[in-house]
Amino acid sequence: MSTIIHTSPLPDVAIPDQSITDCVLASAAAHADEVAITDGADSSYTFSELERAVRSLGGGLRARGVGPGTSIAVLAPNVPEYAVVFHGIALAGATVTTINPTYGPAEVRHQLADAGASWIVTAPMFMGTARAASQGTGVEQIAVLGEADGAVPLAPLFGDPIEQVPVDFADHVVVLPYSSGTTGLPKGVMLTHRNLVANIAQMEHTFVPSGGEAALAVLPFFHIYGMQVLMNMLLAFGVRVVTMPRFDMVRALELVQQQRITRFFAVPPMVLGLAKHPAVDDFDLSSLKQVFSGAAPLGADLAAAAAARVGCEVVQGYGMTELSPVSHCTPEGQFRPGTSGVTVSNTEIRVVDPESGVDLGVGERGELLVRGPQVMKGYLNNASATAETLDSDGWLHTGDVAVVDDEHHVSIVDRIKELIKYKGFQVPPAELEAVLVTHPAVADAAVIGVPDEEAGELPKAFIALVPGAEAPTLADLQDHVAAHLAGYKQVRALEVLDAIPKSASGKILRRELRDP
Repeated sequence: MSTIIHTSPLPDVAIPDQSITDCVLASAAAHADEVAITDGADSSYTFSELERAVRSLGGGLRARGVGPGTSIAVLAPNVPEYAVVFHGIALAGATVTTINPTYGPAEVRHQLADAGASWIVTAPMFMGTARAASQGTGVEQIAVLGEADGAVPLAPLFGDPIEQVPVDFADHVVVLPYSSGTTGLPKGVMLTHRNLVANIAQMEHTFVPSGGEAALAVLPFFHIYGMQVLMNMLLAFGVRVVTMPRFDMVRALELVQQQRITRFFAVPPMVLGLAKHPAVDDFDLSSLKQVFSGAAPLGADLAAAAAARVGCEVVQGYGMTELSPVSHCTPEGQFRPGTSGVTVSNTEIRVVDPESGVDLGVGERGELLVRGPQVMKGYLNNASATAETLDSDGWLHTGDVAVVDDEHHVSIVDRIKELIKYKGFQVPPAELEAVLVTHPAVADAAVIGVPDEEAGELPKAFIALVPGAEAPTLADLQDHVAAHLAGYKQVRALEVLDAIPKSASGKILRRELRDP
């Protein structure tokens, strides 16, 4: 059985032997007086101010015993101080575990205990959750961005500036984000300094900003997409980062206009808003050079509709937490509709039949496997899950169904575990969803398989309506789908919801649809 390896069409890049913080701050001197990160209103750091703050916080934490072996949780929204805290911890040689601030106390407690966190850094609004979640864990200290009863303010923690505390960059786990998983409790993904630095270096041929660019950072920094692409990569490339603590379409459009945003990093629901939200026409979006979508598949028709509306290219990439996160990206000017771009530098992929394990060639659909320097070290405290995901020779099984075309572009068809088996046919939910949202009455859509005695599973659609639109009937949607897809790829049941449940990173929460 021969192995078919698809290599990147892009040149290999050199990967610096340095910490993630030194990588991010490498451009600080060249951009010293330019704004590095701002919320567009109350808080802002120039590149030189950011470097001073990071090195001072790192020194203060080190003086308080924080270092290799220490795990610190960050439970906060997207604010400029997030970058200071993240890199201050990393500089001190400790491990950051980033927590979803929408979690309840039980979910936060699980992560604190699993990650072995001894500190929490949070915001005043999340103090109640932080206090409740820390009970019964190893947390000894709660620090707060601002002031709150029972917590140490961040300001007194700053000390004498330091350089990076020595660690083994290839082995030391600098960050522990938790993957959402399709079943069970989230798993801690062990990412090293080298993983993160490598993935930034790998963007050299796909992300080429010019001087004075600005990017909107609304995707949460606790999630790998926000953390690595919007915070670390953009700062490393000298791009001004404009933070938003939560997504609001009108506020996002205001910031694009006011801050002259050139790069809008999004997830498919945001792209849907750019295509259909009435407020889009009320703002000057002429500064935009690119909208980049990730975290979930984006339909070609929706990308085209959004691009026509905002007047710039709408492209997508692919990645996952376990890949630090990017394995595929669209170089500027090389967009191909419906694809996630090409394999990034220094990366190999395979497409494998999920049942037989046989390697597949160009144009054939199978599970995507990835190998490269961005592949995680493994899952924390979970050897069995690591063994299921990582082969001994470094191949990571993504669980996603992909196809490679003759121009090296990769399309993600669906999740293996989410494929609907209808009368023996495999029906990808994402493919149906991409067609459903092109119906003029449909604002958003999700599809799941529901058990059926005769067919095995029936594709059931959940839709949210465009404001003021009349709900289409099942027959209306079936006619719409039939004009685009093969006969077996059809919705067989319909339910109208106020909103489609999504995670903070934009992924559809299918479990909530299966078990409301």
